[in-house]
Amino acid sequence: MTSVAVQDPSPVGNPGTAPGAARKRRARSVGSLGGPSTLGLGVALTWFSVLVLIPLSAVIITASGGGWSEFWSIVTSTQTASAIRLTVTQAAVVTLLNVVMGTALAWVLVRDRFWGKRALDVVIDVPFALPTIVAGLVLLSLYGPQSPLGVNVASTRWAVFLALAFVTLPFVVRTTQPVLEALERDAEEAAASLGAGRLTIFRRVILPALAPAIAAGAALSFARGISEYGSLVLLSGNLPNRTEVASVRVVAYLENGNQAAAASVAAILLVVALVVIVGLDLIQRRVARRGA
Repeated sequence: MTSVAVQDPSPVGNPGTAPGAARKRRARSVGSLGGPSTLGLGVALTWFSVLVLIPLSAVIITASGGGWSEFWSIVTSTQTASAIRLTVTQAAVVTLLNVVMGTALAWVLVRDRFWGKRALDVVIDVPFALPTIVAGLVLLSLYGPQSPLGVNVASTRWAVFLALAFVTLPFVVRTTQPVLEALERDAEEAAASLGAGRLTIFRRVILPALAPAIAAGAALSFARGISEYGSLVLLSGNLPNRTEVASVRVVAYLENGNQAAAASVAAILLVVALVVIVGLDLIQRRVARRGA
């Protein structure tokens, strides 16, 4: 009987050409965009440029209009430097507090059951719903001269801290909570069965999964903190070199017709926000790699 050799038509039979061609086709399919995708990308980038890139560029151009010496003299003046320093430090402290307390609140809302849980879940969103000037009025009523609690922090730095903490608390909670809800407990149970303690499970299993959400919430919290205005004007008193924040300083410059000075302060806040956002992204990537 004569045997007939059947040639394998698959790419494995010709390793020199077919796999390479297949890889090239896959690379082209991954890297190329179709007509609808290209149109959508163009529309999205145009809209993003109109809303974000062009206004930010205008701020930078306005701030640099008088030259480096004028810009430096504005941002290093005693009153402006004090306002920027107070804003950044208070926003950073509040953000660190929100990372801890916001994550704890999200954990309680997802993993625990207790009376009033749904009410707490709704109340957390109140700072989102209130206009900032109304939030300032609420804080002034509670912690001002006529406080029913007997606590008066008006026109002090504690007023700045309380106002920023009030308006930024929901960010970390709402970014972390959905991730916790979607997090499977199989890995936690497997780690526990292997003898890992609760702290080890949280540090090596849960925290790496939560790190991107916590970093996103912290970035939002910090960005909101350094730009907050409405909730501060009533409670802080806006005292120069004491409780005046950068946003109030920007408004003061604009009211005096000094747009370049206002843009200079805004440019500093923009740079600080970008540095913090990039730093948080690097931290969360490092935490995620350690847990992998």
